[in-house]
Order: sequence, then structure tokens, then C-alpha cells
Amino acid sequence: MSQPTADDFLTIGPGIRVLPIVHGSGDCAIRVREELLARPYDCLAVPLPPSFQDEVEAGVERLPAISVVVQRDVDRDDGGDGFSYVPIDPCQGVIAGLRTAIGERIARAFIDRETPYFEAVHGVFPDPYALKTVTPERFSAAILPATPPPPSEWQVGRIAWMAARLHDLQRRYRRILLVCSILDWPWIRDAYQRRIDPPEAEPFFAPLSSFKADPKTLLFLLGELPFITALYERGRAELTPDDNLSVDGVKELILQARERLRVERPRIAQRITPQLLGTYFRYVRNLALSERRLTPDLFTLVLAAKQTSGDDFALAVAETAREYAYAGHEVDADAFGDPEPLRMGVDQADVPGWGLGAMVSRLPGQAVSWRSCELRPRPLEREQKRWRQRWDPYGMCSWPPEDDRIESFHRHVKDQARAILGADLVKSEKFTTSVRDGIDIRETLRNWHTGDVYVKVIPPGRGSIEVVVFLFDVPADPKLYTNRATWYAEHSEESTLAFYATDPMTNLVGPGIAEAQYGGALFLYPPRPIPEIWTDPRLRSVETLEETLLASAFLHSKDRHVAVVSPGPPPAAWRRLARKYGRKIVHLPLKRFSGQIIERLRTFHVLNGKHVRSYAADYIREQ
Repeated sequence: MSQPTADDFLTIGPGIRVLPIVHGSGDCAIRVREELLARPYDCLAVPLPPSFQDEVEAGVERLPAISVVVQRDVDRDDGGDGFSYVPIDPCQGVIAGLRTAIGERIARAFIDRETPYFEAVHGVFPDPYALKTVTPERFSAAILPATPPPPSEWQVGRIAWMAARLHDLQRRYRRILLVCSILDWPWIRDAYQRRIDPPEAEPFFAPLSSFKADPKTLLFLLGELPFITALYERGRAELTPDDNLSVDGVKELILQARERLRVERPRIAQRITPQLLGTYFRYVRNLALSERRLTPDLFTLVLAAKQTSGDDFALAVAETAREYAYAGHEVDADAFGDPEPLRMGVDQADVPGWGLGAMVSRLPGQAVSWRSCELRPRPLEREQKRWRQRWDPYGMCSWPPEDDRIESFHRHVKDQARAILGADLVKSEKFTTSVRDGIDIRETLRNWHTGDVYVKVIPPGRGSIEVVVFLFDVPADPKLYTNRATWYAEHSEESTLAFYATDPMTNLVGPGIAEAQYGGALFLYPPRPIPEIWTDPRLRSVETLEETLLASAFLHSKDRHVAVVSPGPPPAAWRRLARKYGRKIVHLPLKRFSGQIIERLRTFHVLNGKHVRSYAADYIREQ
């Protein structure tokens, strides 16, 4: 007699091999397909009742269109009304096995017990991604000690029924593959080897029908995310590798979400840089590992997007994840019992012709917990129209958190500009008794042969800076930046502000709350009242928006130096303008500062009255 091998671990009888899977996992579906193609099986046994065979196999033929086979419950012990269903999901291991068996002309046997209703048993399993490096035998053996016995007499009878059916199939087929839940296989093996008598068949009539699935609710129906499910179908259609889509598919999902955001909110998409994506993926990995998973779920992806890039990117990830690329795949309408789609929800569905009821999957997989992640959705067009009609053009103010943020940055820029003023006055001298303002490394190396050490001497700064001008977009398009105003400080810690920006009325985010972006801004601190710069007759000689802002800065500054932050160096026209007013430009390049910070500071909100500040935080999305 030959010694048993690891390969024999999943053999439950002569010619009968079992492949335990986690239902609804793309990795397990691939493993089922590989198993059927690797060995000469002549029968595939699946844990579904024979009455489902015609409808399920018809649904498999209709893939990549997603459909649902539904059976109405009858004679429930609790007297409730509900349904059991089989999702025709390409990432469902049983469906993938049937699809492969049909293509390879392998016989199919539906061996589950016919029951008037179904009791699902979910479990908490290790991440099936481990099957990339671990054999099914090792994976199943690792879970075996934690596999609980059947929780009810109903489940015991069902398992005994499937074991008896395997004995019947053994008389007709030489090599049989049973694909079943990882929770059932040890007890099916035990019932098979002990030849436990199955229960008597129950006479009943339970209506059964197929329905197409509403594409908007596929997230509640499929085992994998709809976007990733479509990638598996794309790999099948284009014959491209699909064995690592549980990870590579997540990367493609995030890149697609960024492209979606680039179309809908291009300025926000600029913040999603490769560096930020690297941070995002590391954060996703750490969150997944903290939950003892190898691959992330939707909650992890959305939460990480919100915390690294704001609500807009998180919404783009959520909306992209629920899109199924083959939702428009044409199917003969006569193939379904009702032309209306089935709308799936959390453990319930609106079944056409039968109404709303509880739904139980006949292929239950990983236990799912629903968690909330608060995202502020984009307002509907009809809401924006209503808010626009109620807008009072004579009462507008800013939002204090944004004021604090940009004032802090404005003070930082002033400090940088003052440092530039004193940079030309720095001297070096030989070290004697004090290091003064630090070692001058360059001068010390230049005189290395003498053995002397040189130190820096930075004299007190001469002059100060009162006005800082930010020019974010040069040249500025006057058709884009139609909102031009001068705002005065509400208290001594705020600057007098003059700016040109996009029209806030084109982007209302809440009642009395509008969003805009600066094209350029002038900050005067300490604050004092100045005439409205956009109507000041002294500034009529300048033509462009940038020069108007600069001319007002030169006109109202009491200091000789004016700090200018712009994408490029000041052109000759700006310098001539500064000389006209007896001022000097201290230039700081915009790229000196983080692009993400700049884009975040450029976005600001206009509130229609100070009373709006009490609820503005409920509508302003995190940037």
C-alpha cells in the first residue's frame, strides 16, 4: 500500500476529490478553474439543488451579464417571508467551476437537498489571497481546527444528503470534483465515510425564477467589488493574466478613480500626485494588516482615501468601485421571468413581481460587517438651483477655519521673504571665540589648506514686509476669474484681503455656502482700510488682473519691499511697475512650497452671512 501524500488530504473517497473554497472570492474562483483544467475530471459536483440547474447554467451562459436565480421561501418555521438566491457571479467559485465545466464538456451534478427555505452559515476565514503561495491542502488544514460543526439539525440533514448523492455519483463517474464551502467539507467527508442515512425528501412547491441584476446595486450582490469583477471578465475576454487581480485590480481601481476625478474636479485631481498615491497605498496596506487581512476591502480603500486626500477622492473611489464595466452587456429580455431588474440591498431585495423581502444566499461566504464612513456628497443640481435663488448678494463673509489656515501660511511667507532680504548681508569670518550664527561650511572647505574654520555673521535684517501678493495662475484669464473683491479684516489678527477668483455662484455646496478658487490674492498686515482696488481710479492704467493686484500692493505698502509669490520670475513689466511706485519686489517661486498645500489654500468658501458659520462645517468637504 502506498503512503498517503499531502495531495490525498482532500480526497474523501475513491475518485472523489473536494476543493473547499470561500464563496465569493476571486482567488478561490481562479483556483477552481485551475483545478478543473489540471486533472482529468469527468464530473463536477456543486452544493446547489437540482431544481436550480437549468436556471443557473442558463445564467452562466449569459455572463458577463450578472443575473440572479431566486427561489421564494415557503413553510418557514418562523413564519417569515423571504427568498434564497444564487448570484451568477464570475468571482464565485461554484459559478466559475460550472463555467469551466460547461466549456470543457464536463458533466455537472447539483447535489444539494431540495428545501423550502435555506439557512445560510457564514464564517470568518483567512484572506484567500494566501492561496497565491499556499496550496489548497495547507489552507484547508490550517482552518480545520477552527471549523465548527453544523449549527442545526437542518444543516446536518443537508450535509448527509450531499454525502449520499456523492455515493450515487461514484457509481457513474470515475473522477469527481466537489466544490463546496470550507465550512462544509470536513462534515461532508465524515458523513460520506460513515454512510449516514440522509433525511426523507420533503414535498413542497417553491417558485423559482431568474432576474437580471440592477447595475447600481451590484455592490450588495457580488463577492468582489464590481470594478474588480469586471477586470476578471476583461482578463477572460482578452486572455490576459488575472491571477493577481485581487491586488493589481485595487491599484487599477485607484488610478481609474483619479482619472474620474481629473474629469469631474481637475484642480482637486492635481493634488493626487504619485507621492501621495505612494502614501495612500502604504496606509491601505497598514489598515488591511491591522484588520488581519492581506487585501483591502471597500471600507479600507474609502477611509484611506478620505484621510489622505479628502472627501472628493474618497467619493471617486467609492463610485468607481461600484461600477461594472459589462453592465450594458445585451441579453435577450425573454430569458428572464420579469424584464425589470432585481434591486439588491443589505440582506434584502426588491424582487420584481414578488416584492420586498429578506434575501439569503445559497452560496454564503465571508461574514460581512457593514460600517459607516461619513462622506459629504456633492449636491444635486436642483438643490444648487434652490440655493442660488435664495442667495443674498449683500451679505457675504469668509469661513474662519480657512482664514486661519491661509493667514498662517501668509505669515510663513513673510518670514521667508524677510530671510531673503538679509541673505545678501551675510558675512564670513574666522572662528575665534564664538560660532556666531553657525559654521560656514563652504568657506571652511574653501580654506581647508589653511586649517582655519569660518563662521557666519548674519546682521539684523533691514526693512520689513507689510504686503504679500500671491499669484497662483499667470497669466490670469479674466473670463475665468470674474469674482473680484476687497475684504476687510474682522479683527486684528486678520489681513486686509484683495483678490480675484472664480465665480462662487457656479459651485454651491450648501445652503448659503459657495466654493471658489483664488487666481491671485493680496494680503495687507497689519490690517487697515484701503479703497476698493478694482474700482480705484488710480489703478486704471494697468490692464491685467495680476498687474492690478501688484499696483495696489505697491501703492498701499508702507514698506519698500513687497513679497510676490508667483510661478515664474517677475517679468520686466512688473519690475517697471514697482520702480514707478518706488518699491522693490522680493520674489519667492511658487514651487518652493508644496503643490498640495497651495491647491488646498487656493480653495475657499464664501458664506452668505455670518449665521451660516454655525452649520457650514456640515457641508464643506475636507480638502
